Amino acid sequence: MDTVQQHMLDSYRAAQHGEGPPPPPGAHDREVLRTIRRRIRVWTAARRPPYS
Repeated sequence: MDTVQQHMLDSYRAAQHGEGPPPPPGAHDREVLRTIRRRIRVWTAARRPPYS
C-alpha cells in the first residue's frame, strides 16, 4: 500500500468516526527536515572541542 492509498483509507476511517481528515502525505516534510538539520547542528556543535 502506498502513501496515497493509506491516506485515502485514513480519510475514510476518520469520516466514519466523525473526525477531521488527516493531513495529506508530505504536508510536514519541510518542517521535519528543518528539525533534523537543526538537531544535527546542535549535536555537532556540542561535540566540537573547546577553543584553547
